[in-house]
Order: sequence, then C-alpha cells, then structure tokens
Amino acid sequence: MLKYFSAMTLAVAVATPALAFEPKRPVEFVVTSGPGGGTDTFARTVQSIITKHELIGTSIVVTNKGGGSGAEGFVYAAGYKGDPYKLTFGTNNEYLLPSVAAVPYKPEDLTPIAAMALDEFLIWVNGKSEIANAAAFVEAAKAKPGSVQFGGSQSKDTDQILVSSLAEAVGAKFRYIPFKSGGEATTQLTGGHIDANVNNPNENRGQWQAGMVKPLCVFRSDRFPQSDAVHDGKGWHDIPTCKEAGIPLENYRMPRTVWLPAGVEDDVVAFYRDVLKKVSETPEWQEYLTKTSLTGQFMVGDEFQAYIEKDKATVSEVLKREGWLIK
Repeated sequence: MLKYFSAMTLAVAVATPALAFEPKRPVEFVVTSGPGGGTDTFARTVQSIITKHELIGTSIVVTNKGGGSGAEGFVYAAGYKGDPYKLTFGTNNEYLLPSVAAVPYKPEDLTPIAAMALDEFLIWVNGKSEIANAAAFVEAAKAKPGSVQFGGSQSKDTDQILVSSLAEAVGAKFRYIPFKSGGEATTQLTGGHIDANVNNPNENRGQWQAGMVKPLCVFRSDRFPQSDAVHDGKGWHDIPTCKEAGIPLENYRMPRTVWLPAGVEDDVVAFYRDVLKKVSETPEWQEYLTKTSLTGQFMVGDEFQAYIEKDKATVSEVLKREGWLIK
C-alpha cells in the first residue's frame, strides 16, 4: 500500500506543472535617464498603473541611473544576470550605445521584453522666429551652410542622428550642439541661444502652449490624430508632416522599451509581457499616450526583434557616414 501511495505521489508530482513565476519581493524599475525625463515619466506611469490595478503582488521601487546617456542603467542591470527583479526602462539606446561608445555591456546582456510606444520627433524653432514653415527653414540653412544651430539631447544619440539624417536628406549643413537633456535643449531654444531642436512633443508642449516655441513639421508618415488646440487655435493634427513640407525623410521614431537581464527564465519573460500588455490596455495608459503625443504600439517577441534589427540597420548607415562607429 505504501509502495502504491508513493507511486501515485510521484505521478502527480510529474504531471503537475511548476507554478508560473510571480514576484515574491519588491521589483526594481531601473530608469536609464534622470528624474523628470521622458524615460522617467514612462517608467513611473507604468508603475502607477500596475499599482492602481494591482497587476503585481509586490511593491515597485524606481531607481534613476541615467549617466552616460543611459549606459549607467544598462550596465547596472546587466550585472544581475538571471535576476527576475530588475526591469529596465529605456529607448533604442540599449542597442545603439555599444555602437558609438565603449560601454561595459553588450546588447545581448539584456533580454528584450516589450516596446510599448513610439516617440515622435519634430523640428521646432523659437516662437519669435521669422521662419514660418519647414521649407523656409531648409532654404535658410542652405543659404548659410553651418550657420543654423540645432540643439539636442546628448551626442551621437537619437537627436544628433536625426539632425545628421536631415542634413543628408536636404543637402544642408547644420551645427549640432549637445545638451544633457531635451529639457535643456528647450531652455536654450526659448532663450534664443540656438535656432532649432528636434524634441519629442511632450518635451516642448508647455513652451508651445506659451508661444515660446513653434513646430514646423513632424517626422511621421501621417499627421497626428485630431486633438484639442495647444496654441493659437492649433493642435497636434495641424502640424504638417516633414514629407508634406518637401523633406525626403518620412519616419523617425524612438521606441519606449523595457528589458530584463540576460539569463532569465521564459516564465519570467512571459509574466512581465503579460503585465505590460495589461498596462497598455488601461484608460490611464491611453491618457498618458494622448497627453505626451506618443504613438501606441505594443511589440513583443519576433515583432519587437524585427523592429530592433531594422532600426539598427537604418541607424548604422548614419553612424558609418559620420564615422561614429567605435572600432
């Protein structure tokens, strides 16, 4: 009888699958930017939605590690191989930084979990500028090569890559000045110290409302959806695409991404993907997308990987042309 009971116990144990992963202690959200930046807002929005809807049964601690254009955060997370409690928030900087800087991590040191949205880029000028549209802006730049000063966040990063792509597309020469953040680039533009920046919508929204800056065009294939007016009766939908303005550079976007350390188990990846998918379906997430003018696009698995490979290939052309690839 004892032998029969033992056999039955073993059979049940074999037949019963192991419990799926669920956090048993606080989860750390590693933010690869400083407080108040776009990535910080992204991570804290996800945190607040998870907490409100009780999507994770433990607490969440947000840690900002934005040094080195975000490398600090990725290096930190990469050091916790196999740890299911380190969720890192970034952009395409995770897989672009190792191409342009000698950082002590490789893209493969982190596991891609999801891309949750795409951030748009625009050409902005000072609100008092006589430049009224993107075509006039390009003509002014061509008339005096190197005289137009673009400000942007960091060097050899998304902003400067876009300015380089724009110069190549229109046959103009711009001077690029790197700052620590998009917020600093906004301050410089409103103060009249630079001529333009390519900030994301949310980075310049308040200044546009106040009439301190004005958008010339957006790098996307179609206009923004209809929205409430932001300034002088105009909203995001009223901004023409750069392609409409005659600039042969259609789409330029930056993904808002989430990563785990390499070596985590499949059920850990599945758990966080499911949580983030639920976040993306909440009214609070839709409100966040509307407020920041982000384009919602949830990507995981093969779709996300295909996006990464295409993005890397496109950007690599710019890096090669500019001589920015590290040897």
